[in-house]
Amino acid sequence: MDFNQLTEYIDSLREEYGIHAADCKITKDHQTVYRHMAGYADYEEKVPLSEKNLFRLFSATKLITMTAVLQLIERGKLSFYDEVSKYLPEYDRLLVADSFEMNFPMVWPTREDKCHLSHNSIRIIDLMSMTAGLSYDTDSKEIMDIKKASGNRASTREVAAQIARMPLIYEPRTRWGYSLAHDVLAAVVEVVSGMRFFDYLNKNIFAPLEVKDFYFSWDGALSDRVCALYMGVFGTDDIVPDDGIRSGSFKLTDNYESGGAGLVSTVNAYSVFIDALSSGGVSTNGERILNEETVNLFTREYTQGQMRKDFQMTGKTEYGYGLGVRVLTDKEASKSPLGEFGWDGAAGAYALVDTVNHISIFYAQHVMGFPRVYSEIHPRIRDLAYEAMGF
Repeated sequence: MDFNQLTEYIDSLREEYGIHAADCKITKDHQTVYRHMAGYADYEEKVPLSEKNLFRLFSATKLITMTAVLQLIERGKLSFYDEVSKYLPEYDRLLVADSFEMNFPMVWPTREDKCHLSHNSIRIIDLMSMTAGLSYDTDSKEIMDIKKASGNRASTREVAAQIARMPLIYEPRTRWGYSLAHDVLAAVVEVVSGMRFFDYLNKNIFAPLEVKDFYFSWDGALSDRVCALYMGVFGTDDIVPDDGIRSGSFKLTDNYESGGAGLVSTVNAYSVFIDALSSGGVSTNGERILNEETVNLFTREYTQGQMRKDFQMTGKTEYGYGLGVRVLTDKEASKSPLGEFGWDGAAGAYALVDTVNHISIFYAQHVMGFPRVYSEIHPRIRDLAYEAMGF
């Protein structure tokens, strides 16, 4: 294996894009075959990036939430086709906007707009596949109301109840739309398990994997370990220190544990998790977090027809969308095999799981609002990695 080109590429990200810190780890058959860090953990660029640094995962959290849901399905506690209202009763009567256009800048519908009662219920699989019709309006009146009423201390379950009052953008099961669906699933996990979301994850995923560096809160002593966060300046390629406006919108309250975007972690810890998935659900220490047939469900595309068109508007044209993950459907567009799956995060985290070759790739950087990471950097890292491994 010769990873020199990949290393040169990661080292070039500072000059080419202005990426201040980058960390990449690759495993195959439970063995680390590559690890490279570049840049600095602080704004002053005096502290070199290290294995101890935490990165905000944002939507890379979703893959962990999907694993928790699939565990409960394996154990017979939950079904793909259960209606969400069975666990969260407030989801039994939903409003749908009469019209909605997915255009930028996004204007999410409100209850004051023309709406109708939903014709379709929302099922667990609709939340998993982002076909439930929910929006991603983290600044909605409903969420602002519960923040105020609770003194910014509302729980995951309480916020999920408010999300049910927000109008859907589409009828469930008719379109694909990226949304707060996986945040709602975190509340479902709490109800079904009788545990706080993080406690469930810790007992059933993190502890079996023997990893500790996952957190929903990183105040106090942990704050010194969090890599400096930057943001892209809209309409330019400039990168500046983050102002907290967009990045702060995902932490809805002090007690909220977002199943869609809430975790921070180290590259090592997250790599242990996706390494287990790449090996059929078994970790390097021999612990099983999912059955192999369940992991294989991640490799199947769910979106078809208009749903697929909606998803590919995100720019991931070589992929379809499955159970909370992108799924490779165009072999000619990638060095990785069909069925390769994973997801990314708002600050540039990137997870790849390959169950055919038992490969995992995790890349982390810390820049909000920088779309070139998805269209250019992630695919280039993927293909250089596979070339280095002889594929």
